[in-house]
Amino acid sequence: MKKTLGGVNLMYPMPTVLAGAMVDGKPNFNTIAHVGILNAAPPHHISLSMARMHYTNRGIREHGQFSVNIPSQDLVVETDYCGIVSGKRTDKSKLFDVFFGTLPHAPLISQCPICMECRLDQTVELPTHEVFVGVVVETHCDETVLTGGKVDLAKVRPLLFDMSTRKYWSIGSAVGDAWKVGKALKSRS
Repeated sequence: MKKTLGGVNLMYPMPTVLAGAMVDGKPNFNTIAHVGILNAAPPHHISLSMARMHYTNRGIREHGQFSVNIPSQDLVVETDYCGIVSGKRTDKSKLFDVFFGTLPHAPLISQCPICMECRLDQTVELPTHEVFVGVVVETHCDETVLTGGKVDLAKVRPLLFDMSTRKYWSIGSAVGDAWKVGKALKSRS
């Protein structure tokens, strides 16, 4: 028997990222867990859903560029801090070694094992949030998290966020090969 909970969003856990933008001439980072893949084939589109009140939003709208930095579990304290203080009053860029790739208004974080530079493609206005849809222009990845030239999640050790427990989580081990384990059922039909 299932219990009804109403129109509750339980799409958690979600990957936690540090969204970056240039605001008032300085790099700013905000912790966001409402991220998504919108187009898995080139050009790659991703989304950030951010409450309108965030300081970072202004920089994204003004410059049409942003970054998506994927922190490891080693950055849980800094990542959480970036979500609880405002860039209006705190220079959060001092927490990190900041670098730039090809986009001058998409600050990247050296300590994050994966960083993506994005060009704003469109903005979707929702009642309380803005959804920024960006095209991934370039991805920067630490060689230490690659296995055979591909990203190894066990080495990245990304943070996951769960709203119902309000906790950060880690990933466990792989449970099956995609587009392969289901073939066992295909043979039965």
